[in-house]
Formats: sequence, C-alpha cells, structure tokens
Amino acid sequence: MQNLILASSSPRRKELLENLHLQFEVSSSDVDESFDPVLTPGEIVKELAHRKAKAVFNKHPDSYVIGSDTVVVKDGNVLGKPGSSKEAFTMLKSLAGATHSVYTGVSIVTPENVNTFYEKTDVVFWELTDEEINSYIGTGEPFDKAGAYGIQGMGSMLVKSINGDYFSVVGLPVSRTVRELRKAGYSLP
Repeated sequence: MQNLILASSSPRRKELLENLHLQFEVSSSDVDESFDPVLTPGEIVKELAHRKAKAVFNKHPDSYVIGSDTVVVKDGNVLGKPGSSKEAFTMLKSLAGATHSVYTGVSIVTPENVNTFYEKTDVVFWELTDEEINSYIGTGEPFDKAGAYGIQGMGSMLVKSINGDYFSVVGLPVSRTVRELRKAGYSLP
C-alpha cells in the first residue's frame, strides 16, 4: 500500500484532499519559511513547497509526500500572513478594487522522483470601504492566511472574480496535484 502524506498543518489543504476520498496522513514540517527576495513569486512557492515536502519525506522515505505553499502578490510585493489588525487592514486596503495574483507551489517527493510546480490565479476584489475591511478583520479570519483573506470563507464576499484555479487560491491546485500524483506512480481511486 502506498503511503501518502500531506506536509502541511493547513486545515484547508487537508479538507481539499479529504474531499477526494484519499487515504493520507498529515505531518506538518516546521521548516524555515524565509526566502531570498530576488526570487520570483513562482520560485518562492516552489522552493518553500519543496522544503516542506523534503523535510517530511526525510522522516518517511518510503512515502509520497505533498508539500505546498501559497503567497499573494500585489504590485510585485509578496503579502504573507498579517501579524496584526493594522497589517491586515493595510493588505486588504491595497487589494480593494484591484487585481492581485495568488501563487501556490506544490512539491511531490517520492522514493523515485521529485516534481515541483506552481499555479498562478488572478483575483479581483470589489471596492471596499474601511468599514467593510474592519468588519472582515473583526471575524478573525484574516490572520492565518496569506494576503489577509480566505476565499473559501467570509473572504469570499470580497472577491469580484477570479481567473485561474479556485482551489489554488484556497491552498492546493487539486486537479493538477492529482494528475502529477498519477504521473509519479501513485494509485488513485
């Protein structure tokens, strides 16, 4: 039996894999998530996803391990998780009425090979009043999410449109990940 491990403590990524009825374990990696600022957003998420997957694979070398990382990019600036209400407000204010990009990198590490890729999705926000932004921040939802919002939760009210893979914005490009797992030799239902 092939062992599949998700190298992430993200409840959203876990739920996305559970929706596929896959049997897997969760083993989060506590790797350094700093990155070289000269890297492109695609290179950043690929590097971090690979770092996470490799750390877990080193403990489970007979497994198929999926690592993933997501960043939000606006005007060339990488927006991580906000550390305060003020930082969340600044991020959301910058996204209001504009288009930003969400990059999600995935690394699949197996005993035979490593496959690392990323998906980019463009997201357009509605114009937002300060009151709307503060109300959303008051829900507490922005604090563990890149770019200070979760498209799958109450943050969905901020989103006018997307161009790309919705699930990539949530945190894992499900369809591509499944196809890459199959290419790597993992048996899927």
